[in-house]
Formats: sequence, C-alpha cells, structure tokens
Amino acid sequence: MERSRKFRTGACVGTTKLRCDRRDCAPRIAERMHTPAGFIPGHALPSILPAEARIFAFREAKLAVAGTDAAPAVPTLAEATAAGLSGPHFMLGTLDGVPCVAQTLADDAPEPPGLRFAGLRALFFLLPEPLLATAARAFQIVEFDRTHRHCGRCGAATRDKPDERAKQCSACGHVVFPRVSPAMMALVTRGREILLARAHRFPPGMFSALAGFVEPGETIEDCIVREVREEVGIEVGRLAYFASQSWSFPHSLMIAFTAEYAGGEIRCDDAEIAEARWFRADAMPPLPPSVSIARRLIDETAARLRA
Repeated sequence: MERSRKFRTGACVGTTKLRCDRRDCAPRIAERMHTPAGFIPGHALPSILPAEARIFAFREAKLAVAGTDAAPAVPTLAEATAAGLSGPHFMLGTLDGVPCVAQTLADDAPEPPGLRFAGLRALFFLLPEPLLATAARAFQIVEFDRTHRHCGRCGAATRDKPDERAKQCSACGHVVFPRVSPAMMALVTRGREILLARAHRFPPGMFSALAGFVEPGETIEDCIVREVREEVGIEVGRLAYFASQSWSFPHSLMIAFTAEYAGGEIRCDDAEIAEARWFRADAMPPLPPSVSIARRLIDETAARLRA
C-alpha cells in the first residue's frame, strides 16, 4: 500500500490537548460522528431557504462558526447572509425539521464579521454532537465540490446532477460521486492481552489499534490480515466485526474489527510504527480520545477480557 494512504494506527487525533484517558468517556463514543437522531438526508435545495436554516460554510477545511470559543454555534442563514458569506450551497437534509446546508467558500475568503473559522477537530467536545456530525457530513460534500470541479476523464467543467448527489461532466457526461475511503481498524487479542501500537506522530506514550486503507480488489477481511502482517509482522484469525464510524478527515469510513492472534513475533514496520506491544487488559496505556471509534473498540474489548 502506498505510504501516504496508511492510517498507521487507529484514528487518533494526534494531539496532546485532546487526549482523554478517562474510562467513563467510553459510553459517549457510540454517539459521535454518526447520523444524528432527527436528521433526514436530502440533496434537493429548496428554491427558498428559511432564515433559521443552518449554514455549514467551509473555507478549505475550516468551518465558519458563531458563538464563543467555549460555546461555538453554527450560524443561521440570516447570520451567514449578514456576515457576507458567499459561495454555492448544497442541501444536506433537515435536523429536527431545520434545513441544513453546506456552503463552499473561496480558499482566500476573509474572516467574516461576527464569525470565525475553526477546524472540526478544534470543535470536538464543544459543538453539540448533532451539529458536529452534520458539520462533518457537510465538510465531505464541500470537499467533493472543491476537488471535482473538472472532469477526471477529459478535463471539462463539471456540474451538479439535479437528481442525485453527483457531478457530471458538461462535455463527455462522465459521472462521479462523493468519495468515501473505507479503512479497516483491527484490535488483536492474545488471551487477556491486547496488541496496541504507536505511530510516530502520536503524543508520547499514546497507543491505539492498527488501521489501514482497503486496497482495490480486497475485502475488509483481506485488508486486516495484510495490514496487521505489514505493520507488526504477526498473523491473525477469527475476525469479528465491531462497529463503524464516519471519519471526515477528509472522507474515511472506519470499519472496526477484533481479531485473535494466530502466530508470529512482533516486527514493526519502522516507517509506519514507532512501537507495538502486548498490554494486559487491566493495564492499558494512554489511549486516543473518546471521539474516535478506536477508544470504544479498546475499552469494550478490555472490559470483556477483564470479565
């Protein structure tokens, strides 16, 4: 697998500031980065949007937010219009009956009066979860718009298809859909031990599960066996699906499994893995924050092994 596409280890935000080692965070993970209750998706933009519609406007990877640093908010259409936000709109759907709309801003758009730009990671644990999940969805749509303005086949300009979430070439008719990149996450167990690894980019002492992108022609199960072998040199079997999570950085779908050790000695791929070790289920190291599915995977597996 090409190195630039590897996760190296489970989707950790990779910042000390957001690290969370509290075991009581685990129940909250299932609610993060999933379609919110009360959200109804849709792609057809109404001819008239109400003033209370929520506008998820992105300048590159940063969202325009209102409110305070401690209590950020997604601006309404009325607030976005007053602030002078300009760019194409893309219908996301409705959240509790309120229309939610993504907006692509120019890469050099100035910071609007009364609003500020913030990355999604900076909004973890601050923006209410339904809005955070919707913002993550909006970012993927905006990123699709930003990166597919021209046809990959002939180079002509693309246009939005009116009947579905897609872009169509204005010259040759080639159709492309928003990119979603599936990636496996694997937590390997050996008796009451769990294999965890550290990527070079992780904060000191933090470990997580193994992860990597699916290659063309692979099943998720194929990917798990290959990635674990490539990254830490061991064989695994008895794979069991755990859960999945949308991870909008920029367009991943994390698909988490547990696996049982089937042989071999740890031999780290030094280009990818700084360290990999077996840990007792009752002696976990610092782990990723609770926003990541990696934390839920580790916490629930360790609890099962301790029982």
